[in-house]
Amino acid sequence: MEPEKRARAHIARLDLDKRQSAVLDGQAHTARALWNLLHEYFTFRQGRFASLKQCDEAIRAARHEIEWMKELPAQAAQAVLKTYRQAWANFFNPDHPAKRPTFKGRFRSRMAVDIPQARDLQIKRVNRRWGAVSLPKVGRVRFRWTKDLPGLTKDAPAGRITGARLVKDAFGWQIVFRTQTTAAVLAPAHPGPVVGIDRGITVALALSDGTTREHGPWLTGGERERLRRLEKKAARRRAPGQPASHRLIRTYAQIARLRATAKRRAVDWQHQTTTELAEVFSMVVVEDLHITNMVRSAKGTIEQPGRNVAQKAGLNRAITGEGWGRTVTLLGYKTADRGGQVIKVPAPGTSITCHRCGHRDATSRNGIRFACSNPVCAWTGHADTNAAINIRNAAGTVVSGRGDLGAARSVKRQPPRAA
Repeated sequence: MEPEKRARAHIARLDLDKRQSAVLDGQAHTARALWNLLHEYFTFRQGRFASLKQCDEAIRAARHEIEWMKELPAQAAQAVLKTYRQAWANFFNPDHPAKRPTFKGRFRSRMAVDIPQARDLQIKRVNRRWGAVSLPKVGRVRFRWTKDLPGLTKDAPAGRITGARLVKDAFGWQIVFRTQTTAAVLAPAHPGPVVGIDRGITVALALSDGTTREHGPWLTGGERERLRRLEKKAARRRAPGQPASHRLIRTYAQIARLRATAKRRAVDWQHQTTTELAEVFSMVVVEDLHITNMVRSAKGTIEQPGRNVAQKAGLNRAITGEGWGRTVTLLGYKTADRGGQVIKVPAPGTSITCHRCGHRDATSRNGIRFACSNPVCAWTGHADTNAAINIRNAAGTVVSGRGDLGAARSVKRQPPRAA
């Protein structure tokens, strides 16, 4: 059986001193400036897009003429060009949701530096908790060793590290190792049962077997109160049309740390929950939700203003906080690794249809309670459980699948056919 190569990522926290952190900050700002220069050169060159060769020559010339461009390693500069070209390829791909590449702002873009070649990393394990890695123009840096990396330890899976990316968040710099492992083309069939999952807000995940997977608030009461006070403080210090003061920037950093804390807890819960589901069930059926459309603003226009704007904004925040798309993404590769699959089915009608008799009536659902309006049936129960059963029963009307080599592609994302 021929081996299959699987790409995975592993994130580890870097232990940097002030000098090393400042060097990485400078490299990240240079990478962002290079992106903006590339975008200007690529899109405004006499009305025609520049070729890859022309962009590469422009980068080499800029590194000789502009002194601060040398802060960014040459390989990282080439990675910026590769990422930029890939962004355009994704935009022109009718099956990809990517938007048109634009300029990157200083405070709204994520600071990142790419290390495309793994040979420059020289990874070594120092002790049980720490490892060491070499970063270009930074030096030897320690990182938290929380997982065995392929090709480095005996217990690690077979494979290798192909590169890394340095990313900065509210807690500092972290390294994302790009790994490539080998596995059988087809994993043994999963012996577990089939389950339908309804994603919600009141109940995070409702399963067709009658169980639920729920969580508490991502922030404690004290943390939520502190976040509220910091947001009010930032609103008072914000001056329209004026650059942000140092005090306002510090307040923004405190807000970002609290929000990053909430996200880390959410992602941790999602990882634990999806791992448990992937190990128990052989097939997971979910709705094919277009989340981007669901969280659109309801403000409308001046001529036609929206209604219930504040309520819709709160609903959008709740949906975004649950990370529905991330849950399905995690389930996708985890079930595939265990021989299972994730199936997407059409979403309309699953929450207002009785799973027992098939009667569809919007008045049957009242909050979390579902009472079938068909007098012959009159089934009552939890509304989310009823929706999950409908989702499981709709597995025959497949929209898309992952983990199954013969699963159909999404009919809503296919490019239009030529007339």
